[in-house]
Amino acid sequence: MSEDRKSRVMTTDAGRPVGDNQNSLTLGPRGPVVFEDFLLFEKMAHFNRERIPERVVHAKGSGAYGTFTVTNPEMARYTTAKLFDTVGKQTPTFIRFSTVGGEKGSADTERDPRGFALKFYTEEGNWDMVGNNTPVFFIRDPLKFGDFIHTQKRDPETNLKSPTMMWDFWSLSPESLHQVTILFSDRGTPDGFRHMDGFSSHTFSMINAKGELFYCKWHFKTKQGIKNFTREEADHMKSVDMDHAQNDLFHSIKRGEFPKWAVKVQIMPEAEAETYHINPFDLTKVWPHGDYPLIEVGELELNRNPVNYFAEVEQAAFEPRNVVPGMGFSPDKMLQGRLISYPDAHRYRLGVNYDSLPVNAPKCPFATYNRDGSMRFDGNGGNGPNYEPNSFGGPTQDPKYVERQVTYNSSTVGRFSHREHDGDYFTQPGNLFRLMTPDAQERLCGNIAAGLGQVEKRIQDLQINHFYKCDPKYGEGVAKAIGRKIEEIIKADELVGA
Repeated sequence: MSEDRKSRVMTTDAGRPVGDNQNSLTLGPRGPVVFEDFLLFEKMAHFNRERIPERVVHAKGSGAYGTFTVTNPEMARYTTAKLFDTVGKQTPTFIRFSTVGGEKGSADTERDPRGFALKFYTEEGNWDMVGNNTPVFFIRDPLKFGDFIHTQKRDPETNLKSPTMMWDFWSLSPESLHQVTILFSDRGTPDGFRHMDGFSSHTFSMINAKGELFYCKWHFKTKQGIKNFTREEADHMKSVDMDHAQNDLFHSIKRGEFPKWAVKVQIMPEAEAETYHINPFDLTKVWPHGDYPLIEVGELELNRNPVNYFAEVEQAAFEPRNVVPGMGFSPDKMLQGRLISYPDAHRYRLGVNYDSLPVNAPKCPFATYNRDGSMRFDGNGGNGPNYEPNSFGGPTQDPKYVERQVTYNSSTVGRFSHREHDGDYFTQPGNLFRLMTPDAQERLCGNIAAGLGQVEKRIQDLQINHFYKCDPKYGEGVAKAIGRKIEEIIKADELVGA
C-alpha cells in the first residue's frame, strides 16, 4: 500500500472505519453474537486463510483412538444424548493432542497451552469436544482471537518469536491474567500428553427429556497423574527429543499401557445462570467447584494408534458445533465465534468435503443434500435429489430434533417458522398479475408453461393451484397454456386436501 493510502484509523478491507475492535456485536452484554457483525466474520475468515497447508493454530499434534465408557446411571436427569443412556455403554472415540502456537516442526515441550480435542462417534452423529488442557483462555471475545494468535506466532519483521508482542498484548488485555498465570505455572509445560487434564473450557448445555436446560463444563482428569517439566527440564528435552509427547503417547499405547481419563462435568441449572455472581459464559473464568462440584460421567481410554498419520491425524477436523441431540451451546462469545471459525478453517485447509474423510465421517447412518465440491470421493448422492423439500423420497426433517428455544436477555433464540405468522403468499403476486396488460399476462403464462408443462401432473396441480389463489385468471391461463382444464386441476387439489 502506498504511503498516501495508509490510514491511522483502522478500517475493514473495504475501507470502512472501525469504531470498536474490542467487542463483538451481541444481543446484550451476555448474549450471543449476531450475524450482522461484519467485522468479526471478516477478521475470522481472513485469519483462517493466512497459512497453508498446516493448521493456523494447533499445527503440531498427536492422535489416538479409544473408547468412552459410561459409569454414571443418572445422566438422563440432564440430557437425552444416547451415548450416556446405559452404564457400561461404550462409544468409540478419536483424540488429537497438540501444542497451540508452534509450527508442525516445533518442540513438544514449549511453554504453551495444549489442545485436547475429542471426537465421539455416537449413534446420533459425532460429538466433538474441542478443548484445551486449561479451563480458561486468554481472551473472552472472538474479535480478539486473530490478534492474540499473531502475538504467539512470529514477528513480521524478524520472523522470530517475540516476547514484546506477547507481553504487549497481555499487558493491554488484563482479562488474560488467569490464563497467563496458568501458562507460566508448572502446568505450562506438561510432561507428555498422558499426564495432563483436558477441559471443554467453554460452557455448553444439555437438555433432558422434560425440556429442561443445564449449562455444563466438561473435565477430563488424567488417571496417570499430573506430571510437568520445569523450565530447565523442558529446555533440555528440546535438545534430546523434539517429539517427546508424540513419542511417549505412541509407544505407551503400542506397549499396551493405555492411558485413561475420568470424564466429569460441572452442571448449572439454566435459571441460576441469570443470577450467578460470575458470568458463567466468560471463557476467562472458572466455575468454583464449591458451587458446582464435579460429577463423574465415565472413563476415556486410549487403546489404538493410527496407522497413517496424515490420513488419520493431519486430516482430522474437530469443530465445537458438532453436538448430538440432548446437547447444545451457550452465549459464550468465544464459543459462538468458534462455531463459525472452525468449519470455515477446515473447508479452507482440507476442502469443502472434509467431513466425509474417514476419520471425520460419522459411524452412524447419515444423509445430507450437500453435493459436489473439490475432492468428492464418494457417490455424491447418486441420482437422488439435491434439494429439499422434494417429493421423490429424499431424507426429511424430523421435528423431534428441533433445538430447544433459549431465552437470553428477554429475547428468545430459536428456529421460528417463517410461515407461522404470515401465510399470505397470494395477494401481492395477484396484484402484480392484475397490473399486467392482457398480452403480458398471456406471455407470462406461456413462459411458465414452457417449463411447467414438462413435469408430472401432481406437481403441475400443486403449482397451478397456487397461481389460481393469486388470481383465477392466472391459474386458468397457465392451465390453458399447458393444455389442461382448470376444473380438473382444482378438483384434484380438493381431493388431495381431503
